[in-house]
Amino acid sequence: MSTTRLLHLALLSGLLPWSWASSPAETLHPRDDEAFSPPYYPAPAGGWLSDWADAYEKAYRVVSNMTLAEKVNLTTGTGMFMGPCAGQTGSALRFGIPNLCLHDSPLGIRNSDHNTAFPPGVTVGATFDKDLMYQRGVELGEEARGKGVNVLLGPVVGPTFRKPRGGRNWEGFGADPSLQAIGGSLTIKGMQSTGAIACLKHFIGNEQEMHRESSVITQGYSSNIDDRTLHEIYLWPFAEGVRAGTGSVMMAYNDVNRSTCSQNSLLINGILKDELGFQGFVVTDWLAQLGGVSSALAGLDMSMPGDGAIPLLGDSYWGSELSRSVLNGTVPMERLNDMVTRIVATWYQMGQDQDYPLPNFSSNTLDETGPLYPGALISPTGVVNQYVNVQGDHNITAHAIARDAITLLKNNNHTLPLSTSDSLHIFGTDAGPNSNGLNSCTDQGCDNGVLTMGWGSGTSRLPYLVTPQEAIANLSSNAQFYITDTFPSVTPNSSDIALVFINADSGENYITVESNPGDRTTADLYAWHNGDDLVTAAAAKYSRVVVIIHTVGPLILESWIDLPSVQAVLIAHLPGQEAGYSLTDVLFGTYSPSGHLPYTIPYQESDYPSSVGLLDQVFGQIQDPFTETLYIDYRHFLNANITPRYPFGHGLSYTTFTYSAPVLTTITPLDTAYPPARATKGSTPSYPTTLPNPSEVAWPSTLTRIWRYLYPYLDDPSSITSNSTTASYPYPSGYSTTPKPAPRAGGAQGGNPALWDIAFSVQVTITNTGNYSGRAVAQLYVELPSSDVLGVDTPAKQLRQFEKTGTLTPGESQTVELNVTRKDLSIWDVVVQDWKVPVDGDGVTFWVGEGLGDLRVECAVGGTCAVVDSVS
Repeated sequence: MSTTRLLHLALLSGLLPWSWASSPAETLHPRDDEAFSPPYYPAPAGGWLSDWADAYEKAYRVVSNMTLAEKVNLTTGTGMFMGPCAGQTGSALRFGIPNLCLHDSPLGIRNSDHNTAFPPGVTVGATFDKDLMYQRGVELGEEARGKGVNVLLGPVVGPTFRKPRGGRNWEGFGADPSLQAIGGSLTIKGMQSTGAIACLKHFIGNEQEMHRESSVITQGYSSNIDDRTLHEIYLWPFAEGVRAGTGSVMMAYNDVNRSTCSQNSLLINGILKDELGFQGFVVTDWLAQLGGVSSALAGLDMSMPGDGAIPLLGDSYWGSELSRSVLNGTVPMERLNDMVTRIVATWYQMGQDQDYPLPNFSSNTLDETGPLYPGALISPTGVVNQYVNVQGDHNITAHAIARDAITLLKNNNHTLPLSTSDSLHIFGTDAGPNSNGLNSCTDQGCDNGVLTMGWGSGTSRLPYLVTPQEAIANLSSNAQFYITDTFPSVTPNSSDIALVFINADSGENYITVESNPGDRTTADLYAWHNGDDLVTAAAAKYSRVVVIIHTVGPLILESWIDLPSVQAVLIAHLPGQEAGYSLTDVLFGTYSPSGHLPYTIPYQESDYPSSVGLLDQVFGQIQDPFTETLYIDYRHFLNANITPRYPFGHGLSYTTFTYSAPVLTTITPLDTAYPPARATKGSTPSYPTTLPNPSEVAWPSTLTRIWRYLYPYLDDPSSITSNSTTASYPYPSGYSTTPKPAPRAGGAQGGNPALWDIAFSVQVTITNTGNYSGRAVAQLYVELPSSDVLGVDTPAKQLRQFEKTGTLTPGESQTVELNVTRKDLSIWDVVVQDWKVPVDGDGVTFWVGEGLGDLRVECAVGGTCAVVDSVS
């Protein structure tokens, strides 16, 4: 890549999605050479919302008295491996603000000890259980706090399963924006109730792992997304996360509409901070910063881990260079002050000024002592691990999630549940332990033994693991194990039941597992380790076969799913540390399965739109046009009239449920197509704009320097002047210091608060009519009116709400209430730039049931509300 191209990348600003200039009826995607748009400047200041007023007032008092060095220190990471955490900022110790620790992962404390390895997001999503979503967030926050992690890097709501073979889909909650939104927002609320800061990620359009990053020799792919699709699919869960009060948002590696996310002024300044009213701070993904002044002006607030283009050289786009840019006037003091104020206000908002622990672990080693700055050539040593046990009784929640996510796809002849006296033959390495030992693979970067999670930075070490093999052996005295993926020579009796364990793995791009570079390139959508052949071989020998699948996402099951002897199939998703007994709870009938698919399982991969395949090329930037627009996963299958093997939301039970007495109630009338006008923005902190004294970033004479550590100091700051520099500086095209009018769709965290007015409520009574205790999941899908009402085509049905019952005994009933908001019924009007609903809900129909293939209730606004035969 040429120096000119690198400079161009460093200066690119936000790009307006193409359809901001389109008519509301247009749904076609632009050509890739049209995926470019005007910038959005300046960066809006935080602090104008009452929910954050106290925190911003405290931050203002502190930041007003900070030196330039202290301000820069808090915005810039100290460098790769320059502390115990994945990344840490500098400190402002005069004000009691320590180095802030930012650390993975969304399912547990990565590379630590005495932590819980919770099931990941996709498993949580499969529970459809809001209480578990929240409780897992609380316990993640408790463990982060206990370890001294200020910012826990999660939850993940992007990627969103646009690409079924995408490597990190499993970190999020599923293939639907509402499921992602509810899972993410409840996780944030739970985490931050403990004082830990959540970091919602990855913003936005990061839907495959290969070619995601830009560097000195590569350029990350560009996700080219039209405005309506961005708002209705990919932005939807981020808006809910901002509404939940997330303290930070992490930018993705890729470009969006040819502008790098970490310095895309439209995404950060325009959408996140202005339209969504985000009050916290924006942070890069690790080494995703590509420019200094450009990223600051585009709204970035914190760089991680702080290094420049090449890590471990001791240079940075910010640090001392940010100090220089402020002194020479290229980065306005207003921008720096807002960056720091956002960070400090978030620290106060979560109460981290009140005895929040310092880090007591090292992600670099499990030894008790070691180098304090492992990235330095020479480092002082000390105690780096105090082995603080933060697990508490969190195994209970982890177990409940792993159990209640288990999804029963098929159960012919009531094969399940099993009896502990049944003669069982168990096949597959996925039933057993890692043959090289627990946690023997860095960041779980292998597929050996039972698959508990994918691989990459979104993992944690397993504190222990009871495998399915161990759990079955402890409960059954009549089980034989063949922990191999090659079918052995066996002669079964007619009474024997085969349990076949198979899996499918994926992860983050920096690790390649069995030739899969994060994304499932070699494995495609098939089971790993010849798992399909193992099932087929067992089915040829046994009259009753139960298949148990641990998987990161959808699989093609067609080579064996209809074989007569394949009687039952369970997807156990990714169970985390509780793989064994969570499964036997369901296998042996202590609990009825209550999980539902958080994605669609097709008959063949070609059933997906061609635009969602993985992209790979050697030279030039990959352009990834989102030409399928709104129609991903089940939206596509409905739109294309393609019947899937198992639809989104599918999940069987050992018992049966009936739905009765549906009632539709209007709560807030939708008497206007657009929400009421937003409130005027409140005031924001105002600081003097005079440049600081250069001496504030002179090297302190008492400082003992650590080589490669990133500091805010300059050798000769007094020599820096601003007049000539700012006059000739190549600012990004369209850069302005004049604030833009407040977006009409904004007004509070997440957007106009009227968007969350409850418009309608659907109540339905669910009764257990079977012979087992069990839990039902009522899923509400919205069918919007035809295009002549809203002016655009809309997906046939869209999940907007769900509620899971308690455990109902045979004959027991529970009435659930499903509330639908104005936004749930809205489309994004690309011309008006606001959310539009059908007035009075005209033409809207609500469907409620156990999944898209099992809808039981139909309620038409202004019409009848009745139980219907199952509708798919």
